[in-house]
Amino acid sequence: MQASLETTSNIERRLTIGVPAQEIDQAVQKRLQETARTVKMNGFRPGKVPMSVVKRRFGDSVRQEIVGEVMRDNYIKAIQEQDVNPAGWPRFEPKTMEEGKDLEFVAIFEVLPEIELGDFSKISIEKPAAEIGEKDVDNMIDNLRRQQATMKSVKRKSKNKDVVLIDFKGFIDGEEFEGGAAENHKLTLGSGQMIPGFEKGIVGGKAGEELEIEVTFPEDYQSEELAGKDAKFEIKIHDVQEPQLPELNAEFFEKFGIKAEDEAAFRAEVQKNMERELKQAISNKVKNDVVEGLLESTEVDVPAALADQEIDRLRKDAVQRFGGQVDFQQLPKEIFEEQAKRRVKTGLLFQEVVKKNDLKADAAKVDAKIQEIASTYEQPEEVVAHFNSSPEQKQQIESAVLEDTVVDLILEQARVKEKKMKYEEAIQAGQQQQG
Repeated sequence: MQASLETTSNIERRLTIGVPAQEIDQAVQKRLQETARTVKMNGFRPGKVPMSVVKRRFGDSVRQEIVGEVMRDNYIKAIQEQDVNPAGWPRFEPKTMEEGKDLEFVAIFEVLPEIELGDFSKISIEKPAAEIGEKDVDNMIDNLRRQQATMKSVKRKSKNKDVVLIDFKGFIDGEEFEGGAAENHKLTLGSGQMIPGFEKGIVGGKAGEELEIEVTFPEDYQSEELAGKDAKFEIKIHDVQEPQLPELNAEFFEKFGIKAEDEAAFRAEVQKNMERELKQAISNKVKNDVVEGLLESTEVDVPAALADQEIDRLRKDAVQRFGGQVDFQQLPKEIFEEQAKRRVKTGLLFQEVVKKNDLKADAAKVDAKIQEIASTYEQPEEVVAHFNSSPEQKQQIESAVLEDTVVDLILEQARVKEKKMKYEEAIQAGQQQQG
């Protein structure tokens, strides 16, 4: 085998490989002999088909198989000899394949990019600083009660947090517009489900009343045809329902997996969960700022093979979220391309930080992470045992801990500024950074 490597771009390589004709011909002859021993053909006993007949019938397909295998095997040998690290499987382009001639082919592939990390001290991080107050806990418990509330029709004027059953019809410049009408639509007042001014215009209305309200669509509204336009809505209120909140008792507590004897114990558990969520939200926000800083400070060429792999993962995730009713390959690649490239870049940058700084997942931190996850379950000891007995599951925890280690290292050098936020603001900031 002869091989020569050519660099055609920062990450693309062309490997030209030559294989002696004798090696191909011997492999073809051996495969044909194996075929002759097992092939069944009319007019011949098994194993007695003449080689000339076998070659005439199967020669071309056998040669094609052998050439494919030889290209694969010699490519693997060549990249080991050339000491290159492909990012994916190559594209083979045969140059000569005729019988009796040396085989020559080109393997075109991408390699992992060489990365020169930027200056971490120039990365700016905004870290939320928030505390959980009694009012935050009150609001959370109120939200939990409303999740379990029953509804009761009332004759009074509607107010925020009531649910109204309405018909509505929208007009712009006196003309109805598409998507601006609905019948028997349930709406929780104050939920922010509708455009600004819509829900506020219904507050104070009673069942049986007909209202007319004027609103303006936001400038950044999702529909360009409606963005910034003034609209008028005709609304008929069929029903006003008031939520009947459940009592804070053991039966209610158990619906959320909390075994508490009284309200004080329940509040303590709720606050503990809120503290976990707040910690995770802050971590998400900080990690996203770290990623943004890395991406801005470092150029990374993305191998197409890695991007395609990530696109397929995103497609499959999307199919699962929608109930698995479609083949993931039917989803257009383009809608996932930007997110996929970002993920690949982030992964390559984190790997480079790990390699340059010889980072490892600390065993104590891995155990602590497993304990933290297990503490949210009723039988934490079973969860710990599950992680410790499953190498694949534990590997995922180790990867997460290693990512946290990368973030911590960059935070030590970056410009970190704390920003005071309310609990809800901090949670929202963290949620916006997920995915």
